Amino acid sequence: MRYDPRPPAVPPPVLLHLTVQGDAVSVSDGLRRVMALPFWSPMSADFATSAELVLAEVLNNVAEHAYAGTSGEIEVSLERTAAGVAIRVADRGGPMPQNRLPEGAAPDPRDLQEGGFGWHLIRSLARDLTYRRLDGWNLFSFRIDDLPPAKQSH
Repeated sequence: MRYDPRPPAVPPPVLLHLTVQGDAVSVSDGLRRVMALPFWSPMSADFATSAELVLAEVLNNVAEHAYAGTSGEIEVSLERTAAGVAIRVADRGGPMPQNRLPEGAAPDPRDLQEGGFGWHLIRSLARDLTYRRLDGWNLFSFRIDDLPPAKQSH
């Protein structure tokens, strides 16, 4: 038996790993498969919806921008944490502009062109966003917390 430095009250992490092709159809199918897994069952419905929105934006951004006009794989790892889920996404597509995450400022609602809301949504719902480019890989990680619903006032 190996030594486990975690206190006994801390449950072991639940890790889920999958690889999807970096195209719109594969991303959609992969996201549908991931969200149907029992991995999400102990978490609130609001949390699962937020996680699905963020993950969909991230994966679609990889397919549309990192692999723009090319093909490649997207690796996704999810780990349940005490507060929610930590997510890591890796791909070998093109790097982020200037090798950093977009700011994600809220776009002007009067300018309703397609796109522009994704990074604002990601930054609004996710925490601890990190990006780095390493040996031809884009490595993006973030977490989404499953906060208890706000108490309603009567």
